[in-house]
Amino acid sequence: MKAVLFDQFGVTPKIASVPDPTPDGKGVVIEVGATGVCRSDWHGWMGHDPDISLPHVPGHELAGRVAAVGHEVRRWKVGDRVTVPFVGGCGTCQECHAGHQQVCHNQFQPGFTHWGSFAQYVAIGQADLNLVGLPETMAFETAASLGCRFATAFRAVVDQGRVGAGEWVAVHGCGGVGLSALMIARAIGANTIAIDISDEKLALAQSCGASATLNATTIADVVDAVRDITGGGAHVSLDALGHPNTFFNSVSCLRKRGRHVQVGLLLADQATPAAPMAKVIGDELEILGSHGMQAHRYDAMLTMIQSGALSPDKLIGNRITLEASIDALTNMDSFAGIGATVITEF
Repeated sequence: MKAVLFDQFGVTPKIASVPDPTPDGKGVVIEVGATGVCRSDWHGWMGHDPDISLPHVPGHELAGRVAAVGHEVRRWKVGDRVTVPFVGGCGTCQECHAGHQQVCHNQFQPGFTHWGSFAQYVAIGQADLNLVGLPETMAFETAASLGCRFATAFRAVVDQGRVGAGEWVAVHGCGGVGLSALMIARAIGANTIAIDISDEKLALAQSCGASATLNATTIADVVDAVRDITGGGAHVSLDALGHPNTFFNSVSCLRKRGRHVQVGLLLADQATPAAPMAKVIGDELEILGSHGMQAHRYDAMLTMIQSGALSPDKLIGNRITLEASIDALTNMDSFAGIGATVITEF
């Protein structure tokens, strides 16, 4: 099969012909119909993820059709339209038994623990536990945008942030995750503030229902601006980028007993950012992480999409070829793209 392959971290990948994957007894092989290009892929390519062994094929936001099925798989057959969370559960550990596959003790992640979806085919384990069936009306490119960014944002807003109607939600960073979080929070009935350094991204955030927008490069103090708009601070604030500054601002802009949700990755030399712990203690703030979403929670999200309450297709930016994904991946840290970039031609 054709795939994007790199054999050194930080060195430009290449298009290569590599062996087709085969399913294990409980797994499937998916023919990739579409796959997203995510900043997590950039972190992996840079060598920030210890799970990656070289040579490697990146990619973890995918949708397509089942092409081969292991002999123990019961729920899926060849031809089924599916997507998959970017974190897969083993099905046997304590967290999986409790329904928390997103923090499975033996989790696997396509594009990290094994070869991913910047390819014509990808193997997925424990298919009966981890695959999600797709509505016939949903395009693969829309479904691919769910697997990391939209599903992660859904869990961050709904399950971890526990956002309620009428609350103020601040979102720091208007990439794919941030825009998804804004759309989801708005659909729940929350008031939302979008914060970014790009007027183009803020304009897209406004079209997704942001109640207010802030360009962090043109205001004196992001935290004060959020407090002014919200009348005392956000009830919930998300760092959707993953940077020491956005983390600090997100925690600092909360009102008393507010909830910060960390979604963006903080890795390498940014892994241990400063935190305003006096405020966390004095204001009884909550600091929460959010790491993907379990396959069994997708139904709630898909129901809202099918009803028209959520429109993730509006967040898709460029549709590109597998060949063009190399430039998209290596330039990901420049934050130049608007919306989610999705590979649709292989």
